[in-house]
Amino acid sequence: MNRNFDRSFDWVLQSEGGFSDSIGDPGGATKYGCTKATWEMYVGHEVSIDDMKNLTPEQVKPLYKTRYWDAIHGDALPSGLDYCLFDACINSGNVRASKWIQEIVGVFVDGAIGNNTLAAISQINPVTLINEYCAKRLEFLKTLKLWPMFGDGWGKRVSQVRIRALELV
Repeated sequence: MNRNFDRSFDWVLQSEGGFSDSIGDPGGATKYGCTKATWEMYVGHEVSIDDMKNLTPEQVKPLYKTRYWDAIHGDALPSGLDYCLFDACINSGNVRASKWIQEIVGVFVDGAIGNNTLAAISQINPVTLINEYCAKRLEFLKTLKLWPMFGDGWGKRVSQVRIRALELV
């Protein structure tokens, strides 16, 4: 179905912005939220900082579709919740993003969304799930040692994700 992938991808790019290589950011050189290590794994070889600076949305879109959207079964998730999980995957990793929703819906927490997780999700109002998910995500981010440096931006991002996700419901 792929109803929200393109819109979600565009929103993630807006949240992530362009190239960054901030001192103190463990992700290192990053563009559109794609770290150098992730890009190297995807393309199968080492890349330079200039390669990272020259990445385009068209180049990273297939990576984001397969590695993140498809991994969380984005097309099978309720509208709005799909975007919440996708954005969290880019920011915090698939396993952590998947565990949060599994904890919320009360299924076995293994970090991999499957039939049991999808069935449990389908039984709960998406608005409730979006609100609880964003709260859980923000709670986690506040525990990170980098919160003092990046907390304002992270908090605004989660707030924006929640607003946009609720608009999709």
